[in-house]
Amino acid sequence: MRFHSRKWVKPEDLNANHTLFGGSLLRWIDEEAAIYAIIQLGNERTVTKYMSEINFVSSARQGDIIEMGLLPTRWGRSSLTLRCEVRNVFTGKSIITIDEIVMVALDDEGNPRPHGYDSITFDRDRVPARLRIERVEPPVR
Repeated sequence: MRFHSRKWVKPEDLNANHTLFGGSLLRWIDEEAAIYAIIQLGNERTVTKYMSEINFVSSARQGDIIEMGLLPTRWGRSSLTLRCEVRNVFTGKSIITIDEIVMVALDDEGNPRPHGYDSITFDRDRVPARLRIERVEPPVR
């Protein structure tokens, strides 16, 4: 599993028990899965279709840093299924596991759109061309 992003647990992310609020964590996971799937499926119109049972194993406190890991487990015709684990960087403990997050690529009418991929890329070649911004080097002075 590759751990792609980290978040710093801040006061606004806490619940009444002064630990990481599950809703904040799920929002971060959903966003991370969407970004990952958009790049892998080459489609900015990629949405969350399904999340399996969510298992909260431990928690995090204010000031902790967490990292989110995703592992692709299955390619569908218009979908990508991911496994997720979030862990505490400081303690190394797993915070949450989700066995399946299904992300689906859509067409302009909101219907599933075949993506044509069956392997992971670490290049940016699948980012839709209309979303790519040419890098402009600053002028040399």
